[in-house]
Amino acid sequence: MSIRKIVIPVAGYGTRFLPFTKSIPKEMLPIVDRPVIQYIVEEAVEAGIEEVILITGYSKRAIEDYFDYNLELEYLLDKSGKIEQKKLIRDVSDMARFVYIRQKEMKGHGHAVLQAKEVVGNEPFVLMWGDEIYSGQPSKLKQLIEAYNRFDAPVLFTMKRDDPGDGDKYGYIKVGEDMGQGAFRVEDMVEKPGDANKPSSFASLGCFILTPDIFPLLEQQAAGKGGEIVTLDAVNALAKRRPVYAQECTGLKYFDCGNKLGYLKATVEFALNRDDLGEDFRTYLKGLSL
Repeated sequence: MSIRKIVIPVAGYGTRFLPFTKSIPKEMLPIVDRPVIQYIVEEAVEAGIEEVILITGYSKRAIEDYFDYNLELEYLLDKSGKIEQKKLIRDVSDMARFVYIRQKEMKGHGHAVLQAKEVVGNEPFVLMWGDEIYSGQPSKLKQLIEAYNRFDAPVLFTMKRDDPGDGDKYGYIKVGEDMGQGAFRVEDMVEKPGDANKPSSFASLGCFILTPDIFPLLEQQAAGKGGEIVTLDAVNALAKRRPVYAQECTGLKYFDCGNKLGYLKATVEFALNRDDLGEDFRTYLKGLSL
């Protein structure tokens, strides 16, 4: 079965970007002239996704408005002869079919995923976090879908993360059977084990292809630290019942826009790669006294 749907939890408070995120979602932070969430949706659509399911919460209305039509603005642009700009904003709204589900309680990303159960139905689906973006081709999602088509089973996106302190930032995978082509079977995963206790160098980053049998496990999942339901715990339970695989994706550069330094790095590098800005921006940076 083809992958048609993606679930993106965006209900979190974004406390690392306060005071900005007091009223504006962190997913709406701009990378040059597009918000972070648009880069994520564009990657999904490019990989063949048709329906984008956004799990929203309090103060996230800006995301819904961004992907909606703005007929008044379109009228003004049309009247002013700004046809290219009108097409630009209409194309954003027409990228995919958007579905919004309100997560009424903040009980962890596993709880957020569970809110999408009825809309996902009996289909495999992509799960992707709303604050991580990547540069490079083919995209991580294209590589992951290729692995899913190969195994017809859940697949996790992984990259090696060995920097000091990374063990406190990500979940890590205990590696099982080598399946070739950068894929291996998942034996176990540990959420933020610390550098000394990582079962491997393979971090489970924010992209999964899951099957609907994950939902009963999320429903049964006991809340952990802070009263949160953790997605990796349910995936671990799934891996004990059926094969679950991880695919190491290559040719990519990772930007964690959920923290300030990662966001700044993404802004600089994406600006440098722009045809309309890159050369002038590079010249400006070279002229700085650093």
